[in-house]
Amino acid sequence: MRITKYNAICNLGNNIDEIFAKALLGDNSCFEYSKEYIKEKNLRLGTIKTSLPQIELDNYNARCNQILLKVLEPLEIEKLDKNTTAIVCATTNTAVEEFEQTRNYKFAEIGNPAEFVKDYFGFKNFYTSVSTACSSGIKAFIIAKELLDSNYAEKVLVLGVDSLAKLPLFGFNSLEILSSSPTNPFSKNRSGINIGEGAAAFIVGKDGDGIEIAGLGETTDYYHSTTPDPSGVEAINAIKQALGNIKPCEIDYINLHGTGTVANDLMEATAISAIFGEKVPSSTTKPLTGHCLGAAASIEIALCAKLIETNSEKLFPHIYDGEYDLEIPKINLVEKNKIYNPTKTCLCTSFGFGGTNCAITLRRV
Repeated sequence: MRITKYNAICNLGNNIDEIFAKALLGDNSCFEYSKEYIKEKNLRLGTIKTSLPQIELDNYNARCNQILLKVLEPLEIEKLDKNTTAIVCATTNTAVEEFEQTRNYKFAEIGNPAEFVKDYFGFKNFYTSVSTACSSGIKAFIIAKELLDSNYAEKVLVLGVDSLAKLPLFGFNSLEILSSSPTNPFSKNRSGINIGEGAAAFIVGKDGDGIEIAGLGETTDYYHSTTPDPSGVEAINAIKQALGNIKPCEIDYINLHGTGTVANDLMEATAISAIFGEKVPSSTTKPLTGHCLGAAASIEIALCAKLIETNSEKLFPHIYDGEYDLEIPKINLVEKNKIYNPTKTCLCTSFGFGGTNCAITLRRV
C-alpha cells in the first residue's frame, strides 16, 4: 500500500510544506491563549488562522468540513474515479460544536465529515468515519488497507480532521490533563496537553509511485477507560506488528504519541525503550501542533512522509524543558539542529482512550 499524494493543515501552516518547514525548526510559537471555552481558564490552543471556504449545505456547514475542503484543495481529487475510490475519515469531534449551537443532529454524527466529502465531490463507493479516540488517524489506514486488499476499492481517500470544540476541552479538563502552559512531554515537570485542530488527507493505492506503508499494528489494552497500561505490553505488540520484518535498527525516526501526560509518557517510554532502547532518534510534534485528537496521527503521518520524501537529514526536534523524567525509561530524543542519517524509514505511534494502540511504518519505495 502506498501514499501517492498527501497534504495537511494545522496551526503551523496551510499546507504540508509550510508545516514541515516550521516543524523542522521546532517552532512552538503558533499558539494562542483563549478563555472562550472554559470560564476563568486561559487555554493554550493550536488554532488554524487562515480563512476557510464556506459550505452552502445546511447539514455540512461545519468548521471540520471547511478544514477538510482546505486540505483537499491541492490534491486534485476531482480527477479520482468516483466509482472505485473509497473514503475513510478519522475524527473524534466531528461537528459537535455546531450541534451544540444548532441542535441539528446531522452535526452530531461521527460519519458527517466522510459523508460530506462523498456528497460534495460525488463519490459513489464505500465511505465511513472511524473514531477510536486519538489513535483514529492510524486506524483509518488500517481500514483503507482492508478495502484495498479485498478489492472493494482501487484507491482510498484517507482523511483525518478535528476542530476545536468545548466538549473535548471540558472532558480533558475534567481529567486534569489539560495544560495552560506549553506541553512538556517526557519532562519530570510535565502537566498535560495543549489541544490543536487540523486535518490531513492522503490518496492511497495498492501500488504506484509514492511512500510505502510497510506495516500497520493495532492492539487493545483492556486496562482502563482513560489510562494506558503502564507496562506497555499491548503498545509493544502494536509496534512489533507495524515493524513486521523490519528490524528496529532499520528505523531512522520515531514520531511519538508524546502527549505530555504523566500516564502516557510513562507507558510510551516503557514501550519504546523495550524495543529500541536509546538507539533510534524520537520526538513528538505535539508541542508544535497541539494534540489534534482524531487528526493527530494523520498530521504526524504526513510529517513523517515528508521526511522520507525529502530524504531529510534533519528531524523534528523534541521540544521540552530538557529536564527528562528519570523515573521513566530513557529514550533517544531528537536534538535541535543535529544532523542525522537520511530518513528512509519512519515509525509513528498513536494511543487512545479505551486502551487503543496503533502504529504505522512508512518507508521509501
